[in-house]
Amino acid sequence: MASRINTSFTLIPNQKYRRSNRRSSRVSNTLDSDSQSLSALGNFKALPLEIFQVILKYLSVKDISMLSMVSKTVSQHIINYISTSSGSKRLLLQDFHNLELPGKRQDSAVLEHYRSLGLLFKRCTLLLPTKERLKYIHKILAEISCFKFNGCAAPMQCLGLSCYGMFLQTLTAGWDELECHRVFNFLCELTDLSRKMQTVVFSKPGNARKLELRIRLFCRNVLFDHWTHRSDSAFWLTRILKPWPMVNQARLLYIIFGPISPQDGQVVWQKMIEEPTDESSLKGLADAIKLLYDTGIKEWTADDVISLIDELSVVPREWLLENNARLLILSGNDICFTFMASKAVNGRTIELAKLIVFLALVCEKELYCMDWAVKMMQRVCKVFSTSMEKNNFLQNVANAFACIIMEMLQSIMSGDRDEEDRIFLNLFHLVHAQANFHKEVLYLTINSVST
Repeated sequence: MASRINTSFTLIPNQKYRRSNRRSSRVSNTLDSDSQSLSALGNFKALPLEIFQVILKYLSVKDISMLSMVSKTVSQHIINYISTSSGSKRLLLQDFHNLELPGKRQDSAVLEHYRSLGLLFKRCTLLLPTKERLKYIHKILAEISCFKFNGCAAPMQCLGLSCYGMFLQTLTAGWDELECHRVFNFLCELTDLSRKMQTVVFSKPGNARKLELRIRLFCRNVLFDHWTHRSDSAFWLTRILKPWPMVNQARLLYIIFGPISPQDGQVVWQKMIEEPTDESSLKGLADAIKLLYDTGIKEWTADDVISLIDELSVVPREWLLENNARLLILSGNDICFTFMASKAVNGRTIELAKLIVFLALVCEKELYCMDWAVKMMQRVCKVFSTSMEKNNFLQNVANAFACIIMEMLQSIMSGDRDEEDRIFLNLFHLVHAQANFHKEVLYLTINSVST
C-alpha cells in the first residue's frame, strides 16, 4: 500500500510540472515573437517611424529597394512610406512631357527611375499573391493620369506609357506564364482593352483614328517595347491576337505595327495599296511576323503565320505586289520560302511567278544580291513533284516579266505626267532587274554544268 501511495504521489507532481511547463512555453514564445519583430528592424528599432521615413528621403530608389530586402518588417515600413503623400510625391515622378530630344527618350532619367521603382515594388510585394500585388500597385499608381489608356491629352509627346511599360516589365520579369496571364487579364479589365479592340476591328479602317492610335501606343509602349527576350514579346503579342479570328488578327497587327503618319502618328491605311513603300514602313510588321514564327510559341504553327501574312496583304484592300515582296524579304528566308511553297503546293503558280518578278525588282531597287532571288526560285522549284510542273512554273516566271513590263509601258502612255515619271522609274528598275535576274540564272546553269 505504501508503495502504491508513493507511486501516485510521485506521478501527480510530474503531471503538474508538465502543464506548468507548457504554460510558461507559450508566454516565452509570445515574448520571443515580439522581440523578433523588434529585432527585425535592427538599429532602426530605436527610431520613431517619422525619423525612419525622413531617412528614406535621403536614399535613392535603388537603395530603398535594397533596404526592403532586409526584413519583412522593414519592407512593410517602406510600403507605408510609399503610401504617404510625401512618399508618393517623391517616388511617383510625373514629368513625362518636358523631354529634351525625342531620340533620347530611352536614356531619359525618368524612364530609368521607373525601372528602379518597378524593382522596388517587386521586392516590397514579394510575399503577396499575384492578384493582391496588382491591386495594391494599381491603387498606388492610379493617381498618375498619363499611365491610363486615355489619360494623356498629348500621347504622342508623352513618356507616361513608356514609363508604365518599363515599370511593368521590371515588376513581372521572371514571373511564370500563369502569373503573366493574370497580369494581362488585369490590364484588359482595367482599360477595357478587348471592347476597344472590337470597336476598331469591326469599324471601317480609319473611322476610329484616335482609338487606333491609343491602342497602338498602349500595346507598343506598355506591352512590347521594353522586353529584352523575344519570347516575352511573343507571349504578349499572342495574348492580344489569339482571341480574334485570323482576319481581325491581321487588322490588329496592322494597327499596332503598320506604317503611321509622321505628322500625327495615326495609322496610314492606304500606303500599301497606292504606291510602293519603303523598308521603314514595313519593318515593324516584318519583325512582328518573325517574332511569331521564330520563337516557337506553341499557339502559332507555320501555317498560322502564313495565313496571317495572306490576310495582312489585303488589309484594307489588296496590296501592291511590290509591297508584298518587300515584306517577305524583310521577314527572312524561312518565312519567304514557306509562303511561296504554300502557293506552289496549292497550285497558285501564276501568283507565285508574279511574286518572283517583284522579289527581283525589290532586290534591284535596294541593291540586294540578285542571286538570292534566283536561289529562292530554285528552292521553290523543288517543291513541284514533276518536271512538267517545274517547266510550267519557269515559263510562268518568264511570262510574268514580259506582262508586267508591258503593263508598265501602257500605264506610262496613258497616265498623267507625275504618275508617268514614277512608273517610268519603276520600269527602268524592272528592266534592269530582269537582266540581272537572267544573268544569275545563266551563271547558275553554267556552274551546275561545269561541276
